[in-house]
Amino acid sequence: MESVPRRTVLRTALSLPLLGALPLMAAETAPARRVASVPADQDRFGQRRKVFGGLPIDVKVSARDSAGGLLIIEQIDDHKGGPPRHVHPEQDEWFHVIQGTYVLEVGEERFRLVDGDSVLAPRGLPHVWAHAGEGTGRMLIAFQPAGKMDAFFDAATRLQGIPAGAELAQLFREHGMEVLGPPLSLE
Repeated sequence: MESVPRRTVLRTALSLPLLGALPLMAAETAPARRVASVPADQDRFGQRRKVFGGLPIDVKVSARDSAGGLLIIEQIDDHKGGPPRHVHPEQDEWFHVIQGTYVLEVGEERFRLVDGDSVLAPRGLPHVWAHAGEGTGRMLIAFQPAGKMDAFFDAATRLQGIPAGAELAQLFREHGMEVLGPPLSLE
C-alpha cells in the first residue's frame, strides 16, 4: 500500500469542517420558516376573499409559508358550476371534497366526488370541475408548486365578475395557466 503524504492528509482534514459548514451557512440565508395555524372558517391572513366577486375562498397555506412549494385554499361554493376547462403546465392540482358533490374531469376521466373523496390532476393534464350538489359545497384545493396561483387569486378578488373570453384567457395566461374550453356542463 502506498503511503499518502502527511501534508495531503492534513489539507484534506482541514477542509472537511468547511464543507460541513456549507449547509449551515445556506440554512442561515434561506427564508425564515414559520408555523402556519389557521382556525376553521378563516383565512391564513384574516381575510374572506371572494374571487370574481362572489366565490369565497380561504387561503390555508400560502406560497409564502412554503417557500413557493405549496398553496392550499378552501373554496366555498353556494352555487352550482365552476371554472373553465384549463391546464397548469407546471403545477399538480389536488382536490379534496369536504362537503357536497362535485364533478371533475381530468384528461379523459370523469369523477363524481362526495365528502372525503379526492382526485389529483397532474400537471399538463386539462381539467375542469363544478359544484354539482344542492346546498353549500366545500373543497380543499392544493397547488404544488404554488407557482403564480397566490397572485392569480389576489387578482381574481379584485374583479367584480368573471371576465369575458379573451380577458379571462389573458388572466389565466399571466398566472401560468391556459384556458382550453368552457366550464363543465352539468346537464
